[in-house]
Amino acid sequence: MTALVRLLRGVAYTALPAELVLAVCLVAGVRIPVPVLAAAEALTVLLALAGLVAYLGLRRRGLSTRQSFRELVPVPVLRLIGHELRLLASLGLWVARRRDGVRPGDQVFPHARDQAALMYGFAFVCLVETVGMSYLLADWPVAHAIVLVLDVYSGILFVLGIHAASVARPHVLTSDALRLRQAAHIDLHIPLGLIAAVRHELRFTHEKTEGELNLTVASQTSVTIELTEPVDAPRFLGGPRAVRIVRCHADDARAFYRALTQAVPAQAGTAQAGATAPVAAQPVARPAVTAQTLTPGRTAPSPTAGPPA
Repeated sequence: MTALVRLLRGVAYTALPAELVLAVCLVAGVRIPVPVLAAAEALTVLLALAGLVAYLGLRRRGLSTRQSFRELVPVPVLRLIGHELRLLASLGLWVARRRDGVRPGDQVFPHARDQAALMYGFAFVCLVETVGMSYLLADWPVAHAIVLVLDVYSGILFVLGIHAASVARPHVLTSDALRLRQAAHIDLHIPLGLIAAVRHELRFTHEKTEGELNLTVASQTSVTIELTEPVDAPRFLGGPRAVRIVRCHADDARAFYRALTQAVPAQAGTAQAGATAPVAAQPVARPAVTAQTLTPGRTAPSPTAGPPA
């Protein structure tokens, strides 16, 4: 089965780009020989049938639907598809004024306010570009349609989707974990028991350092979290990344800092429940100070003179 999956991936890496080029040529009005079209269609059908057979084989081996897709489709492709779907879903949540991954009792900390003006500015620029390119390409219907679709999706919807994901996916603090998110591509779970220190510090410059993750908003972070051991923060295409220091931002950074500092000791106290009770501190005996105690560097006072004879 592994050999079949590898073969399917190799054929797909070759066939899908060729199919894309062929589709662009057809839309542009280029005449394609009939045997070439027939071969391309036959290859597509055979690839789909082989993928279906491999999928059914994986299902018979006891794998779930999600696991079967992960076996057939490369991780970077799944990550890209998942990112685009989360952006589109975030647009719906944003319009409906709902939030993703928030349960009753969770503390929510938004972090999209400081980038809102910038993202709206980008969206307006993309809208102006879309209108301008639509006017310039009005005499070329095929190019006009292609550029219009690309501009609307990759320009307007993509930019608004990033901001919508930042609004609909805030930081969440639960009773046992901290969930830090950035747009639709980072979703980091940190158990409270791994948090060693929390600092409130505003930073506008961030250097790429191994073991550190900077979740900047408008080029700034306001809270720094140090961990006792590394946690995995996967990269955009799924590559592993171990981090021990995480810097993030929240609209109300001081409230976020206070909530974290209160939650971390509470979690530590819960983890130590049942341990030996600490011994009460005993008072420390201090030496009594008498009138004859001398200050270092000074001598005793001279005796007082008696009455005259």
